[in-house]
Amino acid sequence: MYEERPALLDGAVLWTRTAGPAADGVRPVLPDGCMDLIWADGHLLVAGPDTRAHVPGESAARYAGVRFAPGDAPGFLGVPAHELRDRRVALGALWGEAEARRLGERITEAPDPAAALDEVVRRRAADAPAPDPLLRAVADRLAAGRAVAETADAVGLGARQLHRRSLDAFGYGPKTLARILRLQRALALVLSGVPYAEAAVRAGCADQAHLARETRALAGTTLGAYVASVAEPAASANSETPEPSGSRTTA
Repeated sequence: MYEERPALLDGAVLWTRTAGPAADGVRPVLPDGCMDLIWADGHLLVAGPDTRAHVPGESAARYAGVRFAPGDAPGFLGVPAHELRDRRVALGALWGEAEARRLGERITEAPDPAAALDEVVRRRAADAPAPDPLLRAVADRLAAGRAVAETADAVGLGARQLHRRSLDAFGYGPKTLARILRLQRALALVLSGVPYAEAAVRAGCADQAHLARETRALAGTTLGAYVASVAEPAASANSETPEPSGSRTTA
């Protein structure tokens, strides 16, 4: 079962996931421009920004994660986002094994590991560099469907400078981030019942065929297969919340 709620850190999401029977399967994680810090049965790992669908492997029974807003995690973690692109990395590789083990044990021993993880992130973020408001503006504008060139002009950056700073903040250039966020907008519309062709245009694609190509390229599936993968778990268990495209579990 998957659940999420706003995290203590501004703009972040706290999520939990309990592994179900192996027969239930695990949905691929779609690119969303975000990075996560994940507790998995006592172990801490970082999910970097994805450029393609990632299929998690079940190796733990319980998960809790904090999903950072696009561009916010690198300052917290102390590493440029592009170094973690399409990777799942143990936190010990970034912060040292002793520190990662200490934090993992602290979270595991807490009555509510998810709440403990949330508090750890909040406290450590207070001592980390604050997110760059300019890069937040870039992410917000691209999420709203603004063009990359228009966004660069609005924030006062040249194309090369925007690309370089986007690599550090998001893990990829602004054009890739714009494509990923556009696909997320389109899929949200489709899941809300909007017809494919209308969802494509409203999200910023040229037409339904364009959206179909982007879904295959970034999500590794078809629109119909994606909708079915979301609908099946919702129909099979009324008490469970289906896992959204952005949730990350194991390496």
